[in-house]
Amino acid sequence: MLKFHIDTDIGGDIDDLCALAMVLNWPDVELLAVTTNTDDHGRRAGYARYAMDLAGREDIPVGAGADVSSNSYRWNGQPIRPGLPDETVYWPKPIPPAPTPIKYALDLIESSIEQGAIIAAIGAYTNLALLEKRSPGILSRANLYLMGGYVFPPRKGYPPWGNDMDWNVQCDVQSAYFVIERSNPTLIPLTVTVETSLRRAYLETLRRSGPLAQLIARQAEAFASDENNRPATLYNQTWEGLPEDTINFQHDPLACAIALGWRDGVEISEISLRSEIKVELLYQSIVNNGKPTRVVTHVDGEKFNTFWLATVTRK
Repeated sequence: MLKFHIDTDIGGDIDDLCALAMVLNWPDVELLAVTTNTDDHGRRAGYARYAMDLAGREDIPVGAGADVSSNSYRWNGQPIRPGLPDETVYWPKPIPPAPTPIKYALDLIESSIEQGAIIAAIGAYTNLALLEKRSPGILSRANLYLMGGYVFPPRKGYPPWGNDMDWNVQCDVQSAYFVIERSNPTLIPLTVTVETSLRRAYLETLRRSGPLAQLIARQAEAFASDENNRPATLYNQTWEGLPEDTINFQHDPLACAIALGWRDGVEISEISLRSEIKVELLYQSIVNNGKPTRVVTHVDGEKFNTFWLATVTRK
């Protein structure tokens, strides 16, 4: 049985919830723990706790990690305090925060690494950086998958985003650089995750499934309303590579699925990369004498979309 650990910023973009629901319903996987980053006095940890309780997994520990009050987070060079959407819209009832000492979250990650677990980082990398500073060399032993990185642009037909849209990396660029340089990760970059979709066509199936799938349907509707999504558009633009009823991308579910071994239409290459910070952004370039890094270079978005729905709604 595979051992797994999720480090997440659940509670903002809804793909974290989509990833957690998928992992909880994945056969032969033991989710050891969930830790949160960019937390706000335990609010994200409370959301993770509530979601896992819905799935009947009260046994899985949750640790509230790096908090927004730490001043670690910046965007376009300016300090930011990552916020959360309206709880009364996204969640069926008030969710109590679940704050813990940050040491507890770091202990959970360290314990998972020592047990040989796969570590899926689907938020900022702040917790990982803090752990490496506390226990130098530990990330070099971690089986680490990072949702993020920007090595090449998206394919034609998808949003032509640049590396400035790579939230997980760029919201705490110092931690991202520190972690990438001191670990041997597999990168699941934004430029392949934008080929996945949470579709409006899935909502009825989700509503007919278990409590966690029903929560995803609720949040998908709320997210679509917040982002002004219309059936034929995404972010006020139509992209021929995406289904017309796309509500959101499945960045984090794809990263977790690849970490767990899903390979249907997935290509991973070892690329020699140089990472450097310029004007408060992390840039990654292909060079002859760079660091050999595993990078996901191709996915079949349609296959993954179908796989995710089947996994989340499996009884």
